[in-house]
Amino acid sequence: MQESAVKAAKKPAPARPVSQAAPQPAANDEAAPDKGVVRIAALGDLHMKEHAAGYYKELFTELNDTADILCLCGDLTDFGKTIEAENLAEDLRHLKIPSVAVLGNHDYECGQPEEVSRILHQAGVCMLGENAHIHKGIGFAGVKGFGGGFGRRMLGAFGEPMTKAFVKECMDECNKLEIALRSLHTEKKIVLLHYSPVEDTVVGEPEQIYAYLGCSRLAETIDRYEVTAVVHGHAHRGSYRGKTTKGIPVFNVAAGIEKDNGKQYAVLEV
Repeated sequence: MQESAVKAAKKPAPARPVSQAAPQPAANDEAAPDKGVVRIAALGDLHMKEHAAGYYKELFTELNDTADILCLCGDLTDFGKTIEAENLAEDLRHLKIPSVAVLGNHDYECGQPEEVSRILHQAGVCMLGENAHIHKGIGFAGVKGFGGGFGRRMLGAFGEPMTKAFVKECMDECNKLEIALRSLHTEKKIVLLHYSPVEDTVVGEPEQIYAYLGCSRLAETIDRYEVTAVVHGHAHRGSYRGKTTKGIPVFNVAAGIEKDNGKQYAVLEV
């Protein structure tokens, strides 16, 4: 069964944005908005391996008839190796629908995330960040995100420099996401993350590692905008559904998470 994304409530008066930088207009791959239902497939944590070329060929071929656009929510490679990115890029040749993506922590392991992004971009994937994307009248914004914990247990920027650096990493990701969301003026908006913005969708993981699975700061940024739905990965043993304080639906689409349609990927009808 396909999932229907819930429209966000009316936006309250926005708080002062994290960044005052003027956002660039979102890239649009179609001149006119589409007024019909758009099927959005979402999947995270592919973890493409060095010797696994062809592993996702059938999946991507199936998606051509299942969805109108694919959202890839990080950990696209297993160790961030160029050969892994090249393997995934080769499999993506079988995907005939547009795709948008963010990187995950595994894509940084070899210290060359820019090269991983470049390879996937050359394969036709729109890599999100400060720049957003529009397809069939729906806006897509996304960043990797970072950890820090949730709610009253969220880590504060206090004490040692390394603690402050940890918190700053998430704040910088929130800043990039805010710039992208400010550039979108579409009625419907989808946010892609790797790390979770809410505790709901990491439930099932050991509580001791919640702080490394996501951060409420991401949700605080999202709740300032009329976002339709959020998709993320990273929490392999987490839960499928959650929502922000404002009520925006959040879906954990990591490959190992059980979804309503019984597939590796989720499909949102927006």
